[in-house]
Amino acid sequence: MLEKVDLKKRVSKEDYKKQVKPLQTALTALDAPIKTAGLPVIILFEGWSAAGKGDAISHLILNFDPRWFSVVNIQPPTELERREPAMWRYWLTLPKAGQLSIMDRSWYQEVGVLRLEDEVDDLTNLRHMDEINSFERGLTDNGYLIIKFFLHISQKEQKARLEKLDDSKNTEWRVTSKDWRRCRQYDKYCDVFDQMLEYTNTSNAPWHIVSGMNEEARTLDIFRIVKESVEAALKLREEKAALPPSESHTIPPSQEHLVSMPKLSEINLNKNLDKGKYKKQLQKEQERLANLHNKVYLKKIPVIIAYEGWDAAGKGGNIKRVSEALDPRGYEVVPIAAPTKEEKSRHYLWRFWKALPKSGHVAIFDRTWYGRVLVERIEGFCSAEDWQRAYREINEFERQLYDWGAVIVKFWLQISPEEQLRRFKEREETPAKQWKITDDDWRNRDKWPQYEIAVNDMFQHTSTDFAPWHIIEGNDKKYARVKTLKLINEAIEKRLAEGKKHHR
Repeated sequence: MLEKVDLKKRVSKEDYKKQVKPLQTALTALDAPIKTAGLPVIILFEGWSAAGKGDAISHLILNFDPRWFSVVNIQPPTELERREPAMWRYWLTLPKAGQLSIMDRSWYQEVGVLRLEDEVDDLTNLRHMDEINSFERGLTDNGYLIIKFFLHISQKEQKARLEKLDDSKNTEWRVTSKDWRRCRQYDKYCDVFDQMLEYTNTSNAPWHIVSGMNEEARTLDIFRIVKESVEAALKLREEKAALPPSESHTIPPSQEHLVSMPKLSEINLNKNLDKGKYKKQLQKEQERLANLHNKVYLKKIPVIIAYEGWDAAGKGGNIKRVSEALDPRGYEVVPIAAPTKEEKSRHYLWRFWKALPKSGHVAIFDRTWYGRVLVERIEGFCSAEDWQRAYREINEFERQLYDWGAVIVKFWLQISPEEQLRRFKEREETPAKQWKITDDDWRNRDKWPQYEIAVNDMFQHTSTDFAPWHIIEGNDKKYARVKTLKLINEAIEKRLAEGKKHHR
């Protein structure tokens, strides 16, 4: 791709003055429409050292209201960041709806310059690029605009610019030994950049390769591309908003190996434990988990435990028995309620990426990202297209957590409608438990058949071989608590036996 770029392109200063003013006016006029439409925009700059990324960003941001954009400078990952999922730190930089994020380097470092400098093997590099493509597709499918620039210059031009910077005491700090090495090995880096650009040049987030040889031509190209890209995205939003809601979308096929699951109606809810056996088995499994918690901490293995289930199915009591076995310094319970205004302004997975545990720690989610395909589906908080697409997005999210090295254990706590009704009435009649029962619980109960269909669909599309669903028979709380502890312990022991083969 780089060889096709016209590095001889020039624009005179006179022509530049004539052309730049209307572009600046048009870009400035985009502030209000972007904010009104709630369009989140990510503009990222990659390219050669000394290609002019900083200068290009400086020119561009002068056209926007500084209240609505942020400039994000991405450095190579620290040792702590290398222990997190590859895309974790980039999720944290996502702009709110109606705002712009302008990135000086981006998630492409690991498949660009760091591929050579960290000696990343081809298979790992391919996985990183697949994660990037999934990340960008997930963002654009959920309404983000991503504009990607790669600034290209010749080796001769790069050498001349580095020498000029190095000759001045005011700018010599900007030139590093890595810059000189990259210049000397220009052809090697060029091959890596070409592979990166070709593999990640997608229809939803295409690359714009811009010559950085001439400042005027570069600036005009960037201004024009940003203007046209934003205008096209705004127009597409208007057209989409004018269309009537459609239920005809299809669920994207899963790229993962799915595990066969029974339907909820097939679950035997008569399983139980007497009080004596419960106490013995509970103590045994809690001691087992306490020991395993020490091991995962030492091995820096993150553990993610996800709870879903019917209202009053016993999630709180179940989580309490799990957390009792854990060192309080090494776990966190993450209760998930309706998203806040801040959370609604970003991709729906953003708040879950923020809540991931550190390596060696445990995160217990009381309700999860599966709200997208359950409550949001049933209550109409998202479109049919949104929740149908979410199965693939969730599988990709969990795949990245697994590749990071995490243990992922997912529970659905199943009870009968009759048992739920009994527990609801008990809560209403017990002063200490009345806070647990709400009008929403009764409304959800009325929609039991709809939720049951949604749960069975969720099992069918998201029970993968690396993150399968476990249905917990919950009519007897004692049985449910022991079973979840056993499954958590088995999952951790399996992961410990595998070693670190999934770690980056």
